[in-house]
Amino acid sequence: MARMKSVDSIDAKIAKAQDAVVKVKGRYDSALASLEDLMAKKDELLKKELLEAFVKSGKSHDETMKFLKG
Repeated sequence: MARMKSVDSIDAKIAKAQDAVVKVKGRYDSALASLEDLMAKKDELLKKELLEAFVKSGKSHDETMKFLKG
């Protein structure tokens, strides 16, 4: 009988650990989604800034591409 209590005890600990993993994974997924959203917003702002600088420069597309590639 002592073995059964030990297995039951371990099963309870396993269930508790699984619950903890599920909760942590939920927080991780939420934090990851938030990070990805913030990175996308930053990327959009940088693209907008670059486009505005290009328009203000008065340079042609070809001139700008040569500068960027050279």
